Formats: sequence, structure tokens, C-alpha cells
Amino acid sequence: MFSSDLIALSEAVLEVARTNKQLIGTAESCTGGLIAGCLTEISGSSDVVEGGFVTYSNEAKETILGVSSELLVTDGAVSESVARAMAEGVLLKSRATISVSVTGVAGPGGGTREKPV
Repeated sequence: MFSSDLIALSEAVLEVARTNKQLIGTAESCTGGLIAGCLTEISGSSDVVEGGFVTYSNEAKETILGVSSELLVTDGAVSESVARAMAEGVLLKSRATISVSVTGVAGPGGGTREKPV
């Protein structure tokens, strides 16, 4: 399902996490869990992958990860500040010690000049 390049990158991420005794958590919007899926595609990943949150809607970002409604209104769901808040939410809501988040407009439609696909 995933390209060999993505698998190789995921293997490298997992190895760094193992070396540093870290647990990885993900918060995903437009990718719908594919980052967590790529990490867990690799045998043995369960020793460093804590889990992932798919928060596609703004309501899910708020209720599951604790992203403030004010931030979603002022900066928009597709913003660096919301991505940071999502990543911070993973750290607060799980045992993960490192996190990654992604939010955006996946396309093919729905983009704007300010927030393109």
C-alpha cells in the first residue's frame, strides 16, 4: 500500500524513536490516518508507536485533541497554529512523548488562494 520510499522513511523514524526511548503519536486530518498506517505497516512498530488520532472535523479537533474553538475560528483549521495545537493535544491525551500532526486541504478540490490544495 505504501511506497518503498515511505516505508524506508518510516523505518528510520521508528529506529530513532527506539534509540531515544520515545513513543510516537499522530494527529491527522486530511491524511485520515495514513501516517499512523505507514508507521504501523512495519513489523515491530508497536514498541514505539503509541497511537494516532484522526480528527477530520473541527469538532473532533476540539473535543478529542483540545484544540480551542477560538484558534480554529481565528487561524482556521488549515494553519500552523492548529497543527501545533493538534500535536500538543496528542501529548496531553496519550502516553506519546513525541508527536506529529498534519492538517490541510488534500484535494483535488476545496483549496483557495490562501490555502491551496
